[in-house]
Amino acid sequence: MIQVNAMGDACPIPVVKTKNAIKEMNGAGVVETLVDNEIAVQNLTKMANQKGYGVKSEKLGENEYKVTMTIGDAAVEEIEAEEPVVCAVPAKGKNVVVVISTAQMGSGNDELGTTLMKGFIYALGQQEVLPKTILFYIGGATIPCEGSVSLEDLKSMEAQGVEILTCGTCLNFYGLSEKLAVGSVTNMYVIAEKMTQADLIVKP
Repeated sequence: MIQVNAMGDACPIPVVKTKNAIKEMNGAGVVETLVDNEIAVQNLTKMANQKGYGVKSEKLGENEYKVTMTIGDAAVEEIEAEEPVVCAVPAKGKNVVVVISTAQMGSGNDELGTTLMKGFIYALGQQEVLPKTILFYIGGATIPCEGSVSLEDLKSMEAQGVEILTCGTCLNFYGLSEKLAVGSVTNMYVIAEKMTQADLIVKP
């Protein structure tokens, strides 16, 4: 395993350092990169997904994140030094709030709707600009809980600074108060506040 210290480095330095570490490894292995900002986490995750590496991110503390990439034999490739690095930047002043009120996307077939919602949450985490907040209530309150197929995607977004809030009344109603696995519990006042202050509300 190789550990890359990119604390204090601005884009594209964390990505460049990580690419160099992978190149020096010259084979399968694991590279851990330490960074101090969410945009660096987002850029590293995007790069890993583009290359087909396994990737996970973890928030270690205030302004401290770890991105772990697993490079398998099939994914080993030559990384060209001149390959451009595109830095993702947050939308300036754009407060995007995603509201999820059901466990399924759309209506007509619950099994299909559940598959579509899983795909939506995954795709949401792959966007260049992530939402600031994701709100879960009613049936959607089950998604950030233990056993959900979307937990890893939500944890990855939370590590990149996305605020994940779930209605406490809904958790109590479904008997899930002790099962929340990502984000934090909120109330209807905060939900109303987040929605009324949003520049854009996305509701799948």
